[in-house]
Amino acid sequence: MAKHFRGGEIREIFSRNLKLFRGRKGLSQFALSNKAGIAHNFVNDIENQKKWVSPETISKLAAVLDVEPYQLFMTNPLDGKQTKRIHLYLDELNNRFNEVMGEIKTTYLFVGDDKP
Repeated sequence: MAKHFRGGEIREIFSRNLKLFRGRKGLSQFALSNKAGIAHNFVNDIENQKKWVSPETISKLAAVLDVEPYQLFMTNPLDGKQTKRIHLYLDELNNRFNEVMGEIKTTYLFVGDDKP
């Protein structure tokens, strides 16, 4: 069963992850705010849990930080190596899926007048 979080806990998780991902990208609050198109003091207020964010702001921050928006809400966010491994695995899975679908298409589906 999923844990129930209070609003303050969610804000704390978001704040911590924003700082974490910002640090991983080597961005200051000022640089993040400029790239995301939001006020510098607003980033500071978010990180200090004084203000909350709209879905649009979450999207802007995630894009600049090169993360999926949901990652800003994870209680144990993945590190860069874990994320890279997951993406490599998904790419490999996608490539294999496409190969199998090509084989199925070639074997079982007829194209034009090539087969009866």
